[in-house]
Amino acid sequence: MTTRRLPVNYVVRMATHRPHGPIAARLAQPRWAGRRPRLSPTLVSLLAVALAASCGQTLDAGSNILYGPLPVDERNPVILINDSWSDNWSPEYAALFANNGGPQLAGIVVNATHYWPNMNENLTGYRDFVAAARNGGMRGIPDPIESDGPQLIVPPDRQIASTKPNNSAGAQLILRKSEELSLPGRPLVILSCSRLTDIADAYLLDPTVVDRVVVVAQLGSYSESKGPMTGPNGDLDPWADWIVAQHFDYVQISVYYDQSADVTEDDVANLPTNPFGAWMSNKRVKLSNLPTASDQEPILAVSAHDFIASVVPSVADTSAGFNVPRGQGPPLVPSENGNAWLVTQIDASVARARMWEMLRNPKTFQP
Repeated sequence: MTTRRLPVNYVVRMATHRPHGPIAARLAQPRWAGRRPRLSPTLVSLLAVALAASCGQTLDAGSNILYGPLPVDERNPVILINDSWSDNWSPEYAALFANNGGPQLAGIVVNATHYWPNMNENLTGYRDFVAAARNGGMRGIPDPIESDGPQLIVPPDRQIASTKPNNSAGAQLILRKSEELSLPGRPLVILSCSRLTDIADAYLLDPTVVDRVVVVAQLGSYSESKGPMTGPNGDLDPWADWIVAQHFDYVQISVYYDQSADVTEDDVANLPTNPFGAWMSNKRVKLSNLPTASDQEPILAVSAHDFIASVVPSVADTSAGFNVPRGQGPPLVPSENGNAWLVTQIDASVARARMWEMLRNPKTFQP
């Protein structure tokens, strides 16, 4: 397990609920100017005085240590956003981690895209998954909600502030849960395995949501230190990409693995003998024809620290304005002063190992 001990000034910054990334220069980022702290000024001042008394030493409290290379870990609550249930293991991993000391699964948002355009089928599949998980004895699995907000329209002046919001159900859930669950230093994480529309929509409705949310998205590609926001997923709403990549603490995973190895044909006999195991057995057949969808990588990145083998501090390159190639958002480029993290290497063996560790844990499934 990789741990990072944070300096004192980082803890002060968490108390004011400012950006929580590991890049010190982001303290001066202009997008945070004028934001109100979520704690009272008096409490923040007292905390600062107490921390100053430590003479710059690092603290031993668990709250000032991050596990792994990302700005979030398994202590952060998560919302999963996806279109199809059938081409990836993202809901199964989210449920397993939620029942094995991992992130609280605070919401499941289902949408439709040109990849999986039938909203009814998408939502029905997620409802069936929830039923299988609950009937198998898993806890903390919320009902999925439908969010059908359309792709955001670029305004004539190409200014983000001029964008008309959808006021979608997904955006409303993000706002509500971020107010309810986000704590100083423990923001809500949005696991995006589809378009970024609902996340950008939440920003349009309430820009202060960036104080309470970190986005971890599976999309795009990686080439020579750059992370274009292309397909898969990055092509679904380029204007939403443009908004999210600039305004949120943003993690982009642009590498993929053969997910068919997570549950092989030989593994089926070892799946739990309950409705969840039966669900996974039936789903394995579907995934055998889609080996590299890998939408489960965001939940693995947050929950299984060794899954991330390499990450590059980055920023969205907006130097050309919104005149990026049609069908994609701005590319991520290396920057020590950026608000983004580009995951460039993963260890797929960690995924399988953690899945089976959780499946074999008798405490995962309670009668």
